[in-house]
Amino acid sequence: MINLRLFHYWSIMEPLPSIQENSSDMESTIIQNDSMPDQLQMTMDRSQELEAPFWDSHRPSDHVNLQPAELHHDDDACDQVIGRRFSRYRCDALLGHGGMGRVYLAHHSQLGRPCALKISSPSASQSLHPNWLATLQEGRSAAKLIHPHIVTVHAVGQEAGRYYIEMELVSGGSLRNYIKQQGAIPILKALQWISSIGSGVDFAHRHGILHRDIKPDNILVCSRGQAKLADFGLARRNDLPDNLPQGQIIGTLPYLAPEVLQTGEHTTSSDVYALGISLYYLLTGKLPYNGRSRSEIVHRILMAKPHDLRRLQPEIPLNVAECVTSMMSKDSLSRPTNGTAAWHLVSSILGQMRDVDSILTEALGHDSSVSWIRCDDKYRLMVQLPDGRKQRVFVESSDHRNDEKLLLIYSICCPATASYYETALRLNSDLSHGGLAIREIDGVSHFVMVDTYPRGTVDPEEVRKSVRVVAETADSIEKQLTNADQN
Repeated sequence: MINLRLFHYWSIMEPLPSIQENSSDMESTIIQNDSMPDQLQMTMDRSQELEAPFWDSHRPSDHVNLQPAELHHDDDACDQVIGRRFSRYRCDALLGHGGMGRVYLAHHSQLGRPCALKISSPSASQSLHPNWLATLQEGRSAAKLIHPHIVTVHAVGQEAGRYYIEMELVSGGSLRNYIKQQGAIPILKALQWISSIGSGVDFAHRHGILHRDIKPDNILVCSRGQAKLADFGLARRNDLPDNLPQGQIIGTLPYLAPEVLQTGEHTTSSDVYALGISLYYLLTGKLPYNGRSRSEIVHRILMAKPHDLRRLQPEIPLNVAECVTSMMSKDSLSRPTNGTAAWHLVSSILGQMRDVDSILTEALGHDSSVSWIRCDDKYRLMVQLPDGRKQRVFVESSDHRNDEKLLLIYSICCPATASYYETALRLNSDLSHGGLAIREIDGVSHFVMVDTYPRGTVDPEEVRKSVRVVAETADSIEKQLTNADQN
């Protein structure tokens, strides 16, 4: 008997062919080590493709006992949920199924929001009771992860002897499907998406949660282009053991770090490794290790050098290649140690490559209250404020005296006349964001509200918030000092 822990909202078990070059088709893997480390046996699942375009890869994990008698995909009790109420939900359509239950497109009857609802089958609720309890405990931990780049777990619970997990419904496909259709992703966009996912992994690690199955199949891109990391609902706290039978490993084979294959234990560093493999895949459309069999892939992950990134894609800059190499190092001590370090590394390189226009587009492209134009080497933004007021904000790059490139965000308040000094100093002492400075503009001293960020690590969300705060604060100071709206 093999205990499987799958990482999908659904799965169907079928015989697998040997793994060829297209090893990106491999899904979540459990590796059974019966004796020697080089005698690894693997059982894998192939996911069912659904026609619904918004749900083609949004799959949380399952605990499955892989015995044919215990796989109840056709359990009539599951189908009877559709069109009826289950707890506080109305189940409208079946999205997929697996060994532990089914996932439905549902609506929260009290809040009126759509969601993805995973419900255990009656048979799984009885035979896999301990696994589902662990699932619910981990789901409660993951529910604390409220982050713009993490698919949210809203609720977990039990109803009529069956377990359920309510998750955010994301409209958009996975990066894996995107690559299968479009090929390798442009360098800048790949870095942007991995930086976003890195910020989610950083958030999870700082809250003590490991993901354990980071891969392009679990990265969803919303209709607005925002990347979200799925399957956090069944992640694990990093201070708890995996608690699998000896010799079994959780994860998806091409994304498993060497030390995970050797010890079975996941760490923050192994999450970073999977993030690095994902970035490699986004940039090239290929995995760094492949082979004719699963054991051959395991051997290459443990022993071989990956396919050279810049030979596959010569246009990839050296610093990007070095970033990927660092993240997918076989030596865990040579990698960024956790999501925070990995996110800063990717963001730093992204900041060096991105122009200000792309940063502003991502930060403010969907905000109808902000418009901007480029004026030589700076950007002039017009921010609409309440009560019909408006404020100009300027964004430009600036070289710091240490040669560190900065992104400068500022807004003119009013002329810096001596009669305003005392009030301006008092207002400046109360500021919690940015600061008030005096700057020469066309030969005249002005009070200017200023905020700065390192170009290498600035996040578009930080820019969005800063533009809004700088505009509101500069307008407030101008109003208090002059009672006018000139800027």
